Amino acid sequence: MNDPIVIALPKGRLSDDSLALFARAGLPIPADFGRRLVVDSSDGALRYLLAKPIDVPTYVEYGAADLGICGLDVLRESQRSVYEPLLLPFGHCRLSLAGPLTRADTPLRYESQPRVVTKFPRLASTFFRERGVNAEIIELGGSVELGPLVGLADLIVDLVDSGSTLRANGLKELRVIMHSQAVLIANRAAWRLKATPIQNLITLLGNALRTQPAQASNDPVRQP
Repeated sequence: MNDPIVIALPKGRLSDDSLALFARAGLPIPADFGRRLVVDSSDGALRYLLAKPIDVPTYVEYGAADLGICGLDVLRESQRSVYEPLLLPFGHCRLSLAGPLTRADTPLRYESQPRVVTKFPRLASTFFRERGVNAEIIELGGSVELGPLVGLADLIVDLVDSGSTLRANGLKELRVIMHSQAVLIANRAAWRLKATPIQNLITLLGNALRTQPAQASNDPVRQP
């Protein structure tokens, strides 16, 4: 019996959307993970791992998983070396710079070392560095909207969907750093060693997506 294709899924909404897509593509999915983090499909062809979203690219790069699904924002922040064969039509959001509603909309280059709280320190640092702004980046793991409210920071860099959370906390979106959506990623070695089953799986997913095409992203997908 061939080894199963191991797929890392992010816990939460992306996992639900991913499994729904797999089912629509005719791929076997587990009925229920329960408290388990590793579950095989009924036919043994696929093995699913449930991981923290930020960890999915790491599992894939290091070969613990052959494939994975994560957001482009997480992938760009992690800087993991993986293939990106397929964009997926869910998980749409944007990584944005935001600040207090009372803040004047002035060019960032006029800023004098603003403090910025974020869960995306690499992407935030790159954004400011490319604009010649010497920002102090403070990494937080929780609600970054709290930063400006308690005087910890002047600005935040965070994911935005509707913007309702920003408005509820007296903040407004100032700049869009990148658009994000879910993406299928592949381990570079598995791409060669399990080429046939992986390509077959991608073909099934691609066929399923034809009735629900992925929306365009401003962030180009790197093909293998």
